[in-house]
Formats: sequence, C-alpha cells, structure tokens
Amino acid sequence: MTQGTLFVMTGASGVGKGTLRERLLERVKLYYSISMTTRPPRPGERHGVDYWFVDKDRFLAAVENEELLEYAEYVGNFYGTPRKPVERHLARGEDVLLEIEVEGAKQVKKRAPQLGIPAVFVFIVPPSLSELRRRLLLRSGVGDPKKLEEIAARLRRAEREIREAPEIGFDYVVTNDVLEDATQDLERIVRTERLKAYRRQDALEAALQKDPELEAELDEMERWLIERGGTGN
Repeated sequence: MTQGTLFVMTGASGVGKGTLRERLLERVKLYYSISMTTRPPRPGERHGVDYWFVDKDRFLAAVENEELLEYAEYVGNFYGTPRKPVERHLARGEDVLLEIEVEGAKQVKKRAPQLGIPAVFVFIVPPSLSELRRRLLLRSGVGDPKKLEEIAARLRRAEREIREAPEIGFDYVVTNDVLEDATQDLERIVRTERLKAYRRQDALEAALQKDPELEAELDEMERWLIERGGTGN
C-alpha cells in the first residue's frame, strides 16, 4: 500500500488558515490532525474538534514523552501535533492535513525525511500586511490595550515569517485574498499531488493489464478488418 501524503498548511495568525481548512475539507477527503494547545478556546471552538485544549503541564509532559510530531510557542501559548494519529493514518494510505504555526512547519520539514513521510508544505499569505492588520483588528473587537499589543506582536512575527519563507522552502504559496480563489488553489494542490507518479503505482500496474475476453474480441475484430480490406470494400 502506498503511504499517504502529509499536507502541511501554515501562515501568519489571522491570515484565515482555519477558514481555508474548513472549506478544503468540504471538497477533498483528508484526515485532519487536531492540534494540541494551551491557549483558551475562542467562541465556538470545541475540545477534540478544533483543538485539544490542555494545560501547560499536560503539554510539557507530551513534549517530554516525545508524543508530538512538532510543537511551538506562539504569543505566550504552546501548540503541537500529536504524533501517533498522523503516523497511523499515513500508514493506512490516507492523506493527512496539518494546520500549524510556521515554527512547527519548519520542524516537520526537517523531521519528515527522517521519518520517511512524504510531505507537501503550503504557505498561506495575506494580500498585504495592512490587510492582515485590518483582519486582526476586526477580530479583536474591543480596543483593549493588551489586545492591541498582542496584534502588534503578531504583525511583527508575520512580517518575519513572510521574509523567511524563501529560506524555509515551501512547495506552494497561496494568497488568501478572495476566499473562494484561495480554497480552489488548495484543492488543486491536493489533487495535483495525488496525480504524481509515486502515488499512482496502482494506475501504472492497471495500465499494463490485459483482459483475456476483450483481447479475444479484439483479435476477432482484427481478422474481420483484414478480411474486409482484402475484398477492397
């Protein structure tokens, strides 16, 4: 059985990764690996559906026990990917989607070859830093000075991550300007990767098969064509 591919989607906070992930999962079949985090849930988020929400002690224990494929600290909170579910689904030949922070994506990019995991890395960017700032301000709601400081920190980090992107070596860069266009781009990426030769060994083997019954019919057709040609008709 061909091993599944790990699709790693990352980008700055506020760029719309979560919304793109939801749209993509409606269109293509992927196992979505739920991340573990120490940050509190946002309105509407559910434990075990959007994230595994844990306290800091539980998260650090997971790090110590090598339970995580990657982890990172972002704006005072920890995020990480439980390792066993990812490896289990890939071994079944299923494609897996990670939506993680950039630091975590860098770790996966380094570890994937060591673990023998085929991985594709997609970097989501905003149309501009100004647009990203606008989205973060709208999402923050009330102008709490602490929230504004957090937004400023996110913007500084976003600028740094975008500048580092060429060095990290992402396979694809998708601009989330028009949501539908960005979703279609992600869908095309998944479908394109699935058509690559190493994933289609089954198709190559099938293409070499011969059907005895059909071959007999075709032999008869050849004889008929030869006879018709011999009569000049």
